[in-house]
Amino acid sequence: MTPASKLLAQEMRRAFTEEAAKPDDSIRLEYAALLVAAEDLATKDVDVVEYLSRLEGWARKARASLSQSRAETPVEAFNRFMFDELGLKGNQLDYYDPRNSYLNEVIERRTGIPITLSIVYMETARRIGLHAEGVGLPGHFIVRVWETDSLQPTLVDPFHGKTLDTDDCQERLDEVYGGQLALTEAHLRGATTREILVRLLTNLKAIYARASLYRPALAAVERILILKPHATEERRDRGALLAQLDRLHEAIAETEVYLQLASGAPDAEQAREQLKALQRRQAMRN
Repeated sequence: MTPASKLLAQEMRRAFTEEAAKPDDSIRLEYAALLVAAEDLATKDVDVVEYLSRLEGWARKARASLSQSRAETPVEAFNRFMFDELGLKGNQLDYYDPRNSYLNEVIERRTGIPITLSIVYMETARRIGLHAEGVGLPGHFIVRVWETDSLQPTLVDPFHGKTLDTDDCQERLDEVYGGQLALTEAHLRGATTREILVRLLTNLKAIYARASLYRPALAAVERILILKPHATEERRDRGALLAQLDRLHEAIAETEVYLQLASGAPDAEQAREQLKALQRRQAMRN
């Protein structure tokens, strides 16, 4: 990064940290997700305010579309606007493109992965008075949305642009788990804002680690720890990523912390061997 983009990334991290410090129901989901993008894409100088404004513009158009609809329910009309008029859809051709996890890119390109498309759907719905919450199915992410004064919600899959029922959700689990996992109420529990952001960042961590891009993977882990300070497995991963970046002193300290917090974990012995290897590498430099 150039000095200017590095300073911008630091500013975005500070703003994310401030937002994450709020009570869960006060965290602005779309704002925090845009701060993730603005930090990682600091060389592009992402205008967070501009993308928030675009969501507001989409909400105005959606509201107008709903006011003209007579034969449809509000959710049906909203879905038609989001998926047919706006063209929001899942990126099935290049699912692991990191752009699919950055909300500005999803707004710009109108394509993404389930969790980012769900964020766009939820935050646009909220702006027009529909109540929507994320649902983190194993291996997928969908939305539950209520019409005003309605007790019966609708399940919506923004990635595929369609409504669902519980049978559809079971079919999804069957695809992922080969028919070995039965759908329960726990699978349909509403996700908190913090959980949604952690899931978003976990996706980014996996994408970048798989591509051996350790700096952005580390940045994802650090922001997960801001959201979940007691996530011991993230301390382990932070140590491993620091080691890949040859920041040995920090890697040793982080691995030691992990072993203190999770001495009985299934991978504790592996972590101890990793710690010894890091200490040997460090000793060779002294």
